[in-house]
Amino acid sequence: MTSLEPIGVAGPRIDGVAKVTGEAKYAVDQSLSGMLFGRLLHSSRPHARIVRLDTSAAAAFPGVHAVITSADVGDHLYGRRIKDMPVLARDLVRYVGERIAAVAADSEEIARRAVDLIEVEYEDLPSVFSIDDALADSAPILHPDYGTYPGSHPLDAPSNCYFEHTINRGDIESAFAEADLVVENTFETARVHQAYLEPHASLVHLDRGRVHVWTNTKAPQAIRDVLAFTADISRDDIVLHRSTIGGDFGGKGTPLNLPICYFLARAAGQPVRMVADYIEEFGAGSPRHATLVHLKTGVMNDGTLVAHHVRFLVNSGAYAAYKPNGVIGGAPRAAGPYRVANSRIEARHVYTNTVPGGHMRSPGSPQAVFALESQLDEIARRLDIDPLRFRLHNLVEDGDDTAWGEQFEHVRLKETLESAAEAAGYDSPKAPFIGRGIAIGDHGAGGGIGNAEVVLHPGGSIVLGTAIFDQGTGTYTTLQQVVAGQFRVPTDRVSIEVWDTDGTDNDSGIGGSRGTRVNTTAAYEAAQDARRALIALVAERFDQPEDQIEFETDEVRIPGRDPIRWPDLLTEIEEPVTGRVHIEERSPARITGFVAQIAEVAAAPETGKVDVLRFTTAHDVGRVLNPVGHQGQINGGVVQGIGYSLMEELQVEDGRVTTLSFGDFKIPVATDLPPLQTVLVESEHGVGPYRIKGIGETPNTPVAAAIANAVCDAVGVRIFNLPITSEKVHHALHQREN
Repeated sequence: MTSLEPIGVAGPRIDGVAKVTGEAKYAVDQSLSGMLFGRLLHSSRPHARIVRLDTSAAAAFPGVHAVITSADVGDHLYGRRIKDMPVLARDLVRYVGERIAAVAADSEEIARRAVDLIEVEYEDLPSVFSIDDALADSAPILHPDYGTYPGSHPLDAPSNCYFEHTINRGDIESAFAEADLVVENTFETARVHQAYLEPHASLVHLDRGRVHVWTNTKAPQAIRDVLAFTADISRDDIVLHRSTIGGDFGGKGTPLNLPICYFLARAAGQPVRMVADYIEEFGAGSPRHATLVHLKTGVMNDGTLVAHHVRFLVNSGAYAAYKPNGVIGGAPRAAGPYRVANSRIEARHVYTNTVPGGHMRSPGSPQAVFALESQLDEIARRLDIDPLRFRLHNLVEDGDDTAWGEQFEHVRLKETLESAAEAAGYDSPKAPFIGRGIAIGDHGAGGGIGNAEVVLHPGGSIVLGTAIFDQGTGTYTTLQQVVAGQFRVPTDRVSIEVWDTDGTDNDSGIGGSRGTRVNTTAAYEAAQDARRALIALVAERFDQPEDQIEFETDEVRIPGRDPIRWPDLLTEIEEPVTGRVHIEERSPARITGFVAQIAEVAAAPETGKVDVLRFTTAHDVGRVLNPVGHQGQINGGVVQGIGYSLMEELQVEDGRVTTLSFGDFKIPVATDLPPLQTVLVESEHGVGPYRIKGIGETPNTPVAAAIANAVCDAVGVRIFNLPITSEKVHHALHQREN
């Protein structure tokens, strides 16, 4: 790529060649001399006391170097914020798949065979798997000592509901009493796995007082802190080295087996590598949460929303440890960007004896938006108002409060929705059993901490230093474009140097749609700092005022002199010039990115089979820095949304995950995907120096609701629980007929 205006240009991925040639090294590719292989023993019970645990046969097996249990890992609990999970089960197990013991051996096969020799005797305890069962008065309390956990808060009384939050606005009871129509429904969503191609993997080596880690995490500083707390060592004694990451979608912010890998390496006195297989990923990973969303909505006959009550119930699984804040958001998204003067939004997170939930793309939002946008369609149809017009009547505009009391700036939601409708041919005639469904959503660019360094080298090469471990979204390419654009040089003049965790004290990493917002700002500011340093150098060397010196590509212009090429100047003085910044933009942006989607489906009344014929997605965007990367995020988000809508479900029976392979856990393939039409509603409003809006999370948020609404439009039945399978549609049609 040779353009001197790289911003907004579709350029090649900076890491593309390394990935397609096999040069890129993933965590599973890392290897050290004397390396051992670790394997885990998982619980076969959902809730039980460990009566006897005998590892003697495993420890005596030839080729085994270490076997560890809870007795070998200390008393520290594991967790990103709420530290409620033992590294290895202590006395109790709380879900099928919980980690009980670990083995390090000369080979994976030896480690597997040794694990099979470990004997466990259980005393079964009462279990709860659903939210309703866990909240029942007779339910066993899974964490009676919750208030003592680091990062937790005291509860008024022991409960499986470990978090409650309520937002109240207006007088909701009076508003419901005055409404012309009140509609109540309950919506249910299933657990789903992130389905990244690369499973979790870690390599740990203790060497001369330092802990060296290679793991596929997108948040290395946070994971360093978690490991330091769990192992009771200083964070300065730990260094995380970068490995290429093979997909994330929220799941790689949690290290899963890393603390166990550390304790195995410590016990064995040799490096240990642990690689999860997909049985472990599905059965003991950190999936998207199952939820129950109860909605009660009051509306006037003209379609004006007057009252809305949300009860957002999250099945957290057995532990809260995998979530950065111990909980997921999403509850306000079940009220949406609509004008509702009277609202109550309640969120409750509940422990159950099931696999713990973690983060997945826009955590909480797809669940909430599925419920809300389905509810609004139900209301519109009862009032005999077109769903598009109903939404346009109630959407917030500049100066309006949302249902949860927030005001957005530069609201372009109506334009986005109207653009989607026009592109989709929303009002055009349809054949029988063809339906169209609308849904909207939003997601702002998250805040965080970022670091960058720009070094101008003799000869003209430029190196951008970053603490980011790119999880596959193309962040390095975007940062390369930013720096190249600031110095007006071809992008191939800019290379990326990725620091290990010694490179900076703190950095938020990737996640929460913050990657582009925070890190393009950091790269931009570092480039400006390097530019100022170069100007100061030139001013001092040629005794000129700094404000008289100008840049143009590689040339520095000084009044009364011929242009000077800064690459030659730095060669002459044999020194580089460096600019470095640390930025903190923690507060969320008040400018959000809206999305409006329209699905067109065919639903067969004889079988209930649903085919998505066409999908239109319209996005309210600021400046698009890399069109190919931007569109890739949209494509991927929509595909994940289609899977979530129609087929994906981590099925659990009596606490045991039964979909333990991709033969059982279905995800979309090319033949499942419809033609996708993208509309970009561009503006100059955004955040940071490039006025950007996040795109990583919005594309997957409303997909399920749009498809559910299209199915209802096609055959007249509402599916209240995901995924929308042919069996559910057929059953609903059969019930309606009878």
